[in-house]
Amino acid sequence: MTEDSQRNFRSVYYEKVGFRGVEEKKSLEILLKDDCLDIEKLCTFSQRFPLPSMYRALVWKVLLGILPPHHESHAQVMMYRKEQYSDVLHALEVIRFISDATPQVEVYLYMHRLESGKLPRNPSFALEPEDEVFLAIAKAMEEMVEDSIDCYWLTRCFVNQLNNKYRDFLPQLPKAFEQYLNLEDSRLLRHLKTSSAVSKLPYDLWFKRCFAGCLPESSLQRDLSLHGSWYPQQGLG
Repeated sequence: MTEDSQRNFRSVYYEKVGFRGVEEKKSLEILLKDDCLDIEKLCTFSQRFPLPSMYRALVWKVLLGILPPHHESHAQVMMYRKEQYSDVLHALEVIRFISDATPQVEVYLYMHRLESGKLPRNPSFALEPEDEVFLAIAKAMEEMVEDSIDCYWLTRCFVNQLNNKYRDFLPQLPKAFEQYLNLEDSRLLRHLKTSSAVSKLPYDLWFKRCFAGCLPESSLQRDLSLHGSWYPQQGLG
């Protein structure tokens, strides 16, 4: 019996007895033991399997560039991230832009605005569409990540990744959605077109927000771990 067939047999057996993902978890642990993490292999794993909750934040931080691939640098780099978080937070407190009553996701938004050089004069400014996207993703991330520092950095880097790397793909997504829907349920697509509903679908809400605020957070864990992998595959991870 080949190694792949043995692995497939074990995976089926484990799933039947209620231990889903045992083999995948072991594979991930092997990847994470390397002194220098292989980003490409972590990307491939994230595309194929759900990330175990105990390793999810670590893998996300590495894939999004918050932490470097080298294990020995993680503690020091994370210390710098915490210091930067504290400095930005303190600055907002000093200028009285935030208070104890400010919702945490709005704090993240103001921090992101300040670091981007786009902080307005007062917190009563009207939200831009990109701010709504940030808040939606921050709220989803807040449900999946307990640590506020991790939540901010993951949200910030995820949003930056979307804006800088995948913005040009957005116009292609409605057409890609129709193509996939035609394969999965052509009758539904015909009905939507006949009723002129296709053009009224909330594409911006779906794609710009990565379905944050549209689907339960448990359904978003794979999408966020791939940092926008529902876009056309262009070397994503």
